[in-house]
Amino acid sequence: MAAAVAEWDAFVGLLESLEVQVVRLPRHESVGLDSLYPRDASVVCDRGVILGRMGKAARRNEPMALEATLVELGVPILGAIEGDGCLEGGDVVWLDERTIAVGWGYRTNAVGIAQLTDHLHGLVDEVIVAHLPHGQGAGDVFHLMSALSPVGANTAVVYSPLLSVPFREALLQRGMDLIEVPDDEFATLGCNVLAVGPERCVMLAGNPVTRARLEAKHVEVHVFAGQDICLPGSGGPTCLTRPLRRRALDSGKAG
Repeated sequence: MAAAVAEWDAFVGLLESLEVQVVRLPRHESVGLDSLYPRDASVVCDRGVILGRMGKAARRNEPMALEATLVELGVPILGAIEGDGCLEGGDVVWLDERTIAVGWGYRTNAVGIAQLTDHLHGLVDEVIVAHLPHGQGAGDVFHLMSALSPVGANTAVVYSPLLSVPFREALLQRGMDLIEVPDDEFATLGCNVLAVGPERCVMLAGNPVTRARLEAKHVEVHVFAGQDICLPGSGGPTCLTRPLRRRALDSGKAG
């Protein structure tokens, strides 16, 4: 536990050194260890936050716990995924100001995607549904952001073997430069990269090939140790964070 706490403190310190304002969620008795990864409980758009509904039953209380903090912070809540809908924030990627991609898999379903689309009416021009692979099955931790991490206006880190052909081709047709993660760095979360500004990112240490490929594209890379807080739960720096304000990656702020 001490090692995990030290890693977490170092990660937060790194973000703050990069001029990222960090808001810490208070302890909440209704959630478990998975709440270490707050990305999944919500989606952020220009008008506020849409609360998710977790596909993993053990995480169902996390959006409610997050809502209490959002209210205290004065962050607008635009809506919530309800009923039979399931939608986790790790399955939602903004490709530009008016386009999102949503992964349809074991954590996010068609009903959840439809509700999200309704909540975003007038805010987006296109919702691209990316069908996710079965992979290791329903119990595996896999989101769209497990295989796709935008790091710039037209640049993204990807693990292509787990992207569908239509979705990968859609990214290329949009003119996106895809930085490929090698097979042996996917398991060490080389594809889970957090953009903190245009061409400026944070990633887990121990992925030298992916880092070199990013730097070859003139992306500024900062690394942290996450053997205790990231690898056991398959959650990298994007999972450990939930940005509360969204701007395009070419505007000077991460989204």
